[in-house]
Amino acid sequence: MSAIQPLDPALTGWLKPEAARRPETAGNFKQSLAQTVQEIDGLQQEADLAIEAMSSGEPKDVHEVMIAMEKAGISLRLMVQVRNKILAAYEDIMRLQM
Repeated sequence: MSAIQPLDPALTGWLKPEAARRPETAGNFKQSLAQTVQEIDGLQQEADLAIEAMSSGEPKDVHEVMIAMEKAGISLRLMVQVRNKILAAYEDIMRLQM
């Protein structure tokens, strides 16, 4: 018996590059960015609906509302940081001497 077992193909999906795992967004940065913005907007809308439901007296757990708010807030902060990195990279490219 060999000491090293072969990898199970079902468990190696995380080894592939991101673009290979999601072929629908491979090479289409604009589409991927638009989809991400829509997802973040959806999280914000979910948080808004949870706040409205709780404030109108519907039986809603406070922790569920807080979780929805935090998910929306963290997603937005992440998107802003990614935007900042993209802009910094663009500015660096523009500063290159040709």
